[in-house]
Amino acid sequence: MRSRFTAFAVGDRDHVLRSWHPRTRPADLALDDEMRWYRLDVESTSGGTPFDTDGEVTFTAHYRIGSEKGSLHERSRFTKYRGQWVYVDGVIA
Repeated sequence: MRSRFTAFAVGDRDHVLRSWHPRTRPADLALDDEMRWYRLDVESTSGGTPFDTDGEVTFTAHYRIGSEKGSLHERSRFTKYRGQWVYVDGVIA
């Protein structure tokens, strides 16, 4: 989760796509150059231990576009795929 947030924050589109499950990953991804992600608050986690194959993370990610501030609150699902944790999907809360 944190590596995906960092990838969005620095504009690393390739990492965002690599860390996305191929079943749900879009063919392409355009990141908004005007959007500046600056803080991630992880509110809860479920699963995701070395002994699990699935997990969930509820978080709020904060951003700015120019002088406007905003946030994204989401419950994301992750699964292990080929030994790596990957993003499956999320529900905006």
